[in-house]
Amino acid sequence: MLTFLPVLIRLPLALLLVALNVLVHASVLLMLAVIKALVPIASFRAWISRALVAIAEQWIAVNGILFALITRTRWRVDGLDGLDRRGWYLVLSNHQSWVDIPVLQNTFNRRIPFLKFFLKQKLKWVPVLGLAWWALDFPFMQRYTKHQLEAHPQWRGKDKQATRAACEKFRHAPVSVMNFVEGTRYTAAKHAQQQSPFANLLRPRAGGVAFVLEAMGDMFHSIVDVTIVYPGRQTNDDRPARQPYT
Repeated sequence: MLTFLPVLIRLPLALLLVALNVLVHASVLLMLAVIKALVPIASFRAWISRALVAIAEQWIAVNGILFALITRTRWRVDGLDGLDRRGWYLVLSNHQSWVDIPVLQNTFNRRIPFLKFFLKQKLKWVPVLGLAWWALDFPFMQRYTKHQLEAHPQWRGKDKQATRAACEKFRHAPVSVMNFVEGTRYTAAKHAQQQSPFANLLRPRAGGVAFVLEAMGDMFHSIVDVTIVYPGRQTNDDRPARQPYT
């Protein structure tokens, strides 16, 4: 444990180690992804896809080790019994912070199949990570506003077509499809603006889940219902949370 180090040393060290972890694993991912794209043999591509997932899982595992070494964060996790890496899962979660994604990855890594998220199209251009997500077949979604659809009615249904195309890739190997049903991070202002009937959740947006269920609902073994709570936030029964847990 390196938590005894002063913050002025610990923070730059953490950033350096995380950056190195990204560069090492992402470089290998991209190299294998290029090979996968160039070799048109289905069985070989399937093998490369499994190798890419294994590298991504190792990337997440190393991140978990780094967080344990450098931070004082402690997790309380309930409800992991009975999970199976050979199954297909739909994972639904509340959304409070950008930290939610590494929390979910660390919690479920190597307990269920690798988590795949539906990402906004613009995230494809995030340096290094965008290419890594592309290599791992993360689906990128283009969402259209009401005004855009009114101006371009031919765009209607394109997001559904993209979801179906992405889900077809998921049929060939076990996968966990992740969805933040609220569609955006929770804030008190958004909660008030929506006049949400839920004490600590925004109104759900069922469209993404409906698309996934329509495309591959017959394949899912289970739905994993996740609640993430951080210290200082309110739990769903309005009691203050003492520890972070999922």
